[in-house]
Amino acid sequence: MPEGTASCVYLVGAGPGDPGLISLRAVECLKQADLVLYDGLVNPLLLRHTHGQCERTARVRRDGTTIVQQDQINQRLIDEARAGRTVVRLKGGDPYIFGRGSEEADALQAAGIAFEVVPGITAATAAAEYAGFSFTHRQISSAVAFVTGHEDPARECSRLDFDALARFPGTLVFYMGLNRLAEICAQLIQHGMSDQTAAAVVCQASLPGQRVVSGTVKSLPGLAVEAGLKPPSLIVIGECVRQRNRHSWFEQLPLFGQSIGITRPRHQADEIADQIARQGGEPVLMPMIRVCAVDDEQAEIIRQQLTALDDYRWLIFTSVNGVDEFFRHLWLAGLDNRSVGHTRLAAIGSSTSAALAARGLRADVVPETFRAESLAEALIPLTRGQKVLWVRATRGRDVLPQMLTEAGACVDQLVVYQNTDIEEFDPTIVSRLKNGTLSWVTVSSPSIARQLAEMLKRHQIDPGQLTTRLAAISPVTSAAARESGLEISAEATQYTWNGLLDAIIRCQT
Repeated sequence: MPEGTASCVYLVGAGPGDPGLISLRAVECLKQADLVLYDGLVNPLLLRHTHGQCERTARVRRDGTTIVQQDQINQRLIDEARAGRTVVRLKGGDPYIFGRGSEEADALQAAGIAFEVVPGITAATAAAEYAGFSFTHRQISSAVAFVTGHEDPARECSRLDFDALARFPGTLVFYMGLNRLAEICAQLIQHGMSDQTAAAVVCQASLPGQRVVSGTVKSLPGLAVEAGLKPPSLIVIGECVRQRNRHSWFEQLPLFGQSIGITRPRHQADEIADQIARQGGEPVLMPMIRVCAVDDEQAEIIRQQLTALDDYRWLIFTSVNGVDEFFRHLWLAGLDNRSVGHTRLAAIGSSTSAALAARGLRADVVPETFRAESLAEALIPLTRGQKVLWVRATRGRDVLPQMLTEAGACVDQLVVYQNTDIEEFDPTIVSRLKNGTLSWVTVSSPSIARQLAEMLKRHQIDPGQLTTRLAAISPVTSAAARESGLEISAEATQYTWNGLLDAIIRCQT
């Protein structure tokens, strides 16, 4: 970009909260971004789609957040664009539906900065459909009105015409009105609306913490106070609310309301996080290990061993990371899949086998039970007297080479990646473990079990007082956890991440 040329600013709707409710165009913009300024209602999981710098810009103080004034945000967008950075302004819901996106567009236009608006699913749409309402229905309502429940405090008089709203022939949806719920309901009744009109409040729409309280215009304020509801929320008034008993589906999902800590490396967490979200849960990224490339000295050792692949009859893979790094090093050495054409391949489980299949390679052996002992038992009669190369990390259980060597195989080991501990939890994770707002932590290996116990000790969290439950991926992992003083509440019968989720679901029923 020529010096002095301003970049484009993208005003992007992030959707209502569910990380799946974001548009393809929005994801494209995030992937291109140098800087993402996201507001306080954006689900942080959406930041997985960007490699740019990310900064939170909350306009409402909540949970100790720092307030950033709107004029400061406007100026930051202008300054960063003029500096040549591609900027995404990521906004909860839709940028132009009570989102101040048009104010930001005005500021950009006045400054001569190019911008693009990417629409998002507004909170009202999600609140209705995730709570079981249909705002419009042939027998119920032919119109819907979106109304602000929180006007500019500097305005001397309200722009809301409660006489017209009370007579509106359809569904009313008030944004940001929870703190004025009693006043809104009283005004509608005073201007002629029946106090028996159906009404509801939906909090945290489309998220695992979603709560819905329904009643009538007369009873709703009291019910909301009794339930202790908190923003963000929407107020829905109209006969559509009575559909909830028939159309509520989100709260029936098997993991609804469950927050689940994912301990696998961050770059591998996307698939399992999406599965948790699709089943109504809250995925919480809390990686316990980091997968890193080996150093230059080890890379040279790998290159030398790869030139001797003809000596081996079997290649054994015990992780997806091992598959990925082996073939990365193979390519760097000037080789490709043809170099393993003479070997037979073994994979410890379905995920590792799938990683080979993605490269056009079919595993010859995959044990029925996805553990090292089972893989060794399957390989013993096939590898006696043969040279075997085990592709592995810098650390791990040594039961596989021990069993094969004792049975007569000649086993060499090829370390293709480093597996290192993450030393500290994110402070929000520590807080959630202490206050009991994290439902589950997944324990996916013996080393993670031991590290989790050490992390709890480091942060002065007594495992015996922990209300967060632990789910282990296998009996071996459960044993390591118990040896470390941890109690396991659920254990997978299929030793995969899908099996872990199934075990958690079984505990909910």
